Amino acid sequence: MNTLHNFLFNVYPYICLSVFLMGSLARFDRDQYTWKSDSSQMLRAGQLRWGSNLFHGGILFLFFGHLFGQLTPHAVYEILVTAPQKQLVAVVAGGIAGGLCFIGLSLLLHRRIFDARIRLTSHRTDIAVLVILWVQLAIGLSTLPSSYHHVAEPTTMLRLADYLQGLVLFRPDASLVAGIEWHFQAHMLLGMTIFLLFPFSRLVHVWSGFATVAYLFRPYQMVRARRLNLPKRGDRERPRVAG
Repeated sequence: MNTLHNFLFNVYPYICLSVFLMGSLARFDRDQYTWKSDSSQMLRAGQLRWGSNLFHGGILFLFFGHLFGQLTPHAVYEILVTAPQKQLVAVVAGGIAGGLCFIGLSLLLHRRIFDARIRLTSHRTDIAVLVILWVQLAIGLSTLPSSYHHVAEPTTMLRLADYLQGLVLFRPDASLVAGIEWHFQAHMLLGMTIFLLFPFSRLVHVWSGFATVAYLFRPYQMVRARRLNLPKRGDRERPRVAG
């Protein structure tokens, strides 16, 4: 069990990140025509509008919340808030965003499975990705009661943050996550697996979403008008008379 635990939390994350980066580059280089979200808006727009807005708004908040919340060193945020206060903010804000995201994803999954036309035009990976994300959100929401219970003493949050920061610095320590509740471990492992599956699914369009933000800060293009020597009004050629 120790060997399996060390593999899952010391080696498996780097396998997932390597496949995530190299697989995304390979797909962009070889299969650019598949680099899309495969929207089904033309088949049924009503439920898509609510589901997509709730899901994308919630998932973006959760992604950046996890990114900055877990990877920010303790000494940095302790200037403004204490660890228990940060834990409480994470539980409340993450619970609201996670709930909205879960509702939106449930609408999208219901639409994808129970609408006959959309199901026929969907790939197996489309439904599989939605199911995996739904399970990941469900596990994440299941951690909220335990996180709220440990607000006064956020030892689990600090251990998870130290572990993730160690991964980024290439100093992983699987012992930091040993002994914590199973849903925290499952949440992390399934999150790593999503990165592993990322290049082989429609999730690659997330890269394009971040690219559109960079598009806003692009330099201006210099466009010069081309002058055409067109005849002015009244400068028509006189008809030639034969003979």
